[in-house]
Amino acid sequence: MASFVLYSILSAVFLYFVFITSRKRRRLPLPPGPKPWPIIGNLPHMSPVPHQGLAAMAKVYGPLMHLRLGFVDVVVAASASMAAQFLKVHDSNFSSRPPNAGAKYVAYNYQDLVFAPYGPRWRLLRKISSLHLFSGKALDDFRQIREEEIRVLVRALASAKTKVNLGQLLNVCTVNALGQVMMGKRVFGDGSGGSDPEADEFKSMVVELMQLAGVFNIGDFIPALEWLDLQGVQAKMKKLHNRFDRFLSAILEEHKTKARQSNGQVKHKDFLSTLISLENVDGAEGGKLSDTEIKALLLNMFTAGTDTSSSTVEWAMAELIRHPNIMAQVRKELDSVVGRDRLVSDLDLPNLTYFQAVIKETFRIHPSTPLSLPRMASDSCDINGYHIPKGSCPAAKGRTLMLGAMILRSYRSAPGVESVPE
Repeated sequence: MASFVLYSILSAVFLYFVFITSRKRRRLPLPPGPKPWPIIGNLPHMSPVPHQGLAAMAKVYGPLMHLRLGFVDVVVAASASMAAQFLKVHDSNFSSRPPNAGAKYVAYNYQDLVFAPYGPRWRLLRKISSLHLFSGKALDDFRQIREEEIRVLVRALASAKTKVNLGQLLNVCTVNALGQVMMGKRVFGDGSGGSDPEADEFKSMVVELMQLAGVFNIGDFIPALEWLDLQGVQAKMKKLHNRFDRFLSAILEEHKTKARQSNGQVKHKDFLSTLISLENVDGAEGGKLSDTEIKALLLNMFTAGTDTSSSTVEWAMAELIRHPNIMAQVRKELDSVVGRDRLVSDLDLPNLTYFQAVIKETFRIHPSTPLSLPRMASDSCDINGYHIPKGSCPAAKGRTLMLGAMILRSYRSAPGVESVPE
């Protein structure tokens, strides 16, 4: 009997090693990429401007690359078709974000929409945002707000007697438009559209957040060094979080106070009112919302929707000034479709094909986020003949790639648009 048991154990061990060995033989290779250094991996190969460095590597290694950044496997999708494999074909496997200092120290420890792990809470936040902010009905309901803030901006520009800081005024416009949608009031200024010191402070906070998000924090790639904070990035993130938290806490408390004073009788229900009402509702899947989650969601909306929009418009104006022939074509189309007796409306956009092409070309040459936020593989998978290991982080080269087909389609419907030299 003992010999039979021993024989069975040895047979099981033998079959296990045969199985493991055969799996290793069958496993597809990793995508190509530069040879990593010990411990630090390919960190020395990274350019000070990451998206430009990755674009240069893609010319050598192809549209799908594998890098080892410290102890983290990173897969780079450097073409639109390759990015679609991660974002469309295998999207459910790459829905979560990898651990990082920004999510931990700025975004309320992963309690926001952007960095929350895929699951019931994330689905709840996504559902709330999609229904109350991004649905067709919500966009139609907020159209009057957008158009009113544009009128305020145009009046401010028309009444200016001296040179203006366009980027500053655009930032005030976008923040106030988002503020009206999010909490039913302008965040900065008195409605005249002029500059505001508080708006400048908020813009500096958003810009600092974007800069910190783009820093290669060594603690994210070599976790054993995280506690040392060698670059001081985590300390800066904590200070920035405190500034944002004071700003958002004041907004939330003010809104709750006004709601109590009005006994819930609000004329227009804004997004923040909806979020506050959900604090007392136990969702079937995601549960109740907390104050922290509400502030985290507001942080996402204000940071992602303000500087990105205003900087894109600022770049578009800069390129139009540099290319007066294209400026003339845009003005000609606007005069033809809209006329000179009113402002442009959302309803005009389908008929402004040349104008749309100009905006999309601006996205191409001046993307607000050249690299999309990284995602993490929940399970190992095979893509384009290569093995993508579990836990690896795919990075797509953002709008530069994903809008390529859209730009070309717009060109076909708008003859005469030239691609702006980069």
